[in-house]
Amino acid sequence: MVAAENFWGSIASQLGGEKVAVQSIIVNSNTDPHSYEPTASDGVALARSQLAIVNGIGYDAWATKLLDANPSGSRVVLTVGDLLGLKEGDNPHQWYSPSSVQRVIDRIVADYKRLDPKDSAYFDRQRSVFETRSLAAYKSLIASIRARYAGVPVGYSESIFQPLGQALGLKLMTPYSFAKAIAEGTDVSAADKQTVDAQAQNHQIKVWVYNSQNATPDVQRVNQLAQAAHIPITTIIETLSPASYTFEQWQIAELRRLQQALHQATGR
Repeated sequence: MVAAENFWGSIASQLGGEKVAVQSIIVNSNTDPHSYEPTASDGVALARSQLAIVNGIGYDAWATKLLDANPSGSRVVLTVGDLLGLKEGDNPHQWYSPSSVQRVIDRIVADYKRLDPKDSAYFDRQRSVFETRSLAAYKSLIASIRARYAGVPVGYSESIFQPLGQALGLKLMTPYSFAKAIAEGTDVSAADKQTVDAQAQNHQIKVWVYNSQNATPDVQRVNQLAQAAHIPITTIIETLSPASYTFEQWQIAELRRLQQALHQATGR
């Protein structure tokens, strides 16, 4: 099994256990999956895969191109965007959506059973352990933050945070057009800059969340405004960091930092 990104690869590895050999192509947290230039060995890995997982939604078009260049009638391809009914232009960062993650888990297990039916019971056990043990703290933190902080107004630098913020019930104040422009590397409108700056200066947000991998001048300016206003700041990142972390270890670390920032901001 080959995953274009290690957040999906980590989940696939834990679900596959000893029955599946999993390789992730993007494993360096400093690598931007949007603009990644694949190597010849990446093409070979995907060409030889029995199951390939790509994110889709315009996020990793290079991976889809490699698969299309090496068609195989026996290969199963899981394109997350297609699974979720999303298209290019929609928010591609669905590993930050707990409900989307669950749907991907369901499909990975189904694909494993399709490719290796004799080990179906094994994959059911792996899934049970993953969902009830490995993801227990992740699920508990999400429920706890939602119960305590739902409705708290927060700002965020990139669309990467939107799915998680919505799942947590937070009030997302940042214009989505600002967050989308930062994520895609396009120009932010003057109106959006003014809105986001004012939200920090006027304490309309309680917490500022930014992607530390992509601190553009616009993001750095808001960081400075939030600091000056004594608004707690917390970070998220695009891929597993450190790379040795599992999906859940990475998400738990980020959720705990967010929880601490929300506590600092509200006293709850």
